[in-house]
Amino acid sequence: MEGPEPELIRQSWREVSRNPLEHGTVLFTRLFELEPDLLPLFQYSCRQLSSPEDCLSSPEFLDHIRKVMLVIDAAVTNVETLSSLEEYLAGLGRKHRTVGVKLSSFSTVGESLLYMLEKCLGPAFTPAMRTAWSQLYGAVVQAMSRGWDSE
Repeated sequence: MEGPEPELIRQSWREVSRNPLEHGTVLFTRLFELEPDLLPLFQYSCRQLSSPEDCLSSPEFLDHIRKVMLVIDAAVTNVETLSSLEEYLAGLGRKHRTVGVKLSSFSTVGESLLYMLEKCLGPAFTPAMRTAWSQLYGAVVQAMSRGWDSE
């Protein structure tokens, strides 16, 4: 990414990263609204979580939210050198494939990410920010998708 996009991403992320659990919860609540079929993929201690509320009250799931927000934070930190995360992101892709996530679900995750940013930032979430985040997320998904192709 060149030009103002990295700074737009960093600027917007500074606000979101002040409360990652709260904003991550918005992201996953939206994700489950858009794609409820993802809910059964979350099982902890052999216990199937049966509703978004179940998930959002589970300490293990809250830990998952924190981890997702850390991955986003790493992408933001390395926005100009995202290739440095290539191996890590491909491994994350393999891990998600193993637990049954479909590659097509990452489109819904992207929609949920943009929704969360818009809710968090309100009018400060400009069309230019939306474009920059879409580009960053697309690059992350591209790297993760390599985990579907390799073994």
